[in-house]
Amino acid sequence: MNDVRELLDRAAEGAGQPAFSAGAVYAKAARIRRRRRAAASAAVLAVVAAGAFTLPRTGGDEDPAPASVASAGPSASPSAAAADRAGRLAALLPPDVGEIEEVSLLALIKGATPEQARTDRLGPLDGQYAFRRDGGVGYLVLTLEDREAVERKTGRPADPDEDLCVRVGQEPSRTDCEREALPGGRALTTWRDTMDVGGDDGVGWGPELAGRLVQPDGSQFLVRSSTGFEGTGTQGPLLLEPPLSRAQLKELLTGPEVQPKG
Repeated sequence: MNDVRELLDRAAEGAGQPAFSAGAVYAKAARIRRRRRAAASAAVLAVVAAGAFTLPRTGGDEDPAPASVASAGPSASPSAAAADRAGRLAALLPPDVGEIEEVSLLALIKGATPEQARTDRLGPLDGQYAFRRDGGVGYLVLTLEDREAVERKTGRPADPDEDLCVRVGQEPSRTDCEREALPGGRALTTWRDTMDVGGDDGVGWGPELAGRLVQPDGSQFLVRSSTGFEGTGTQGPLLLEPPLSRAQLKELLTGPEVQPKG
């Protein structure tokens, strides 16, 4: 499953029917990836493209992503942390992750208007964030999908007992994949993606950590910790490492702050 396209498709929900789709950001890269992996499938890998899906509107925050900026660590006061999502996220992270800004990848890469880039948010910290440090810019994308959304996309709810590190059929294998069973019947899987694709769409993504936290109610969190992108809409050079480490992703995803209130 193409988790990058999946997350951008989720980010585009609420945009109505613009002249472009979120999937277009990675469409050409996805085709190249499929061709490359198909060529190697006789020996190692093959790939199956993921389809787009629609997330039902269920209450969440529907305002366009503001360009709010916050610094991580103790310097983020309680009042600043409560003021916006970037501030609340920064308050949960150590100061060395850098300056955090909420952004819209559709607006950056495809020039989407605020209306087109609008998205539903089920989780209080769902969103797309730029991380600036050491002269580079990386990105964190966090998305909660409820059971209905997962069933609509895959035909069944998310299953905590499924081992995502085990390759099934023609699915692409996940590099440096780690799965951990957590208390409460949850399962967290994280892996690396080199994003070694190219194309003429003007965007090239750097390596990233990806993750999926599956919950017993059939919902799941999807996360990308990306070193950034180059080309159309870039905000700066790639980070040397993903903005959040594997341990930091786990701490974030398993904390109560990402869960819907009530």
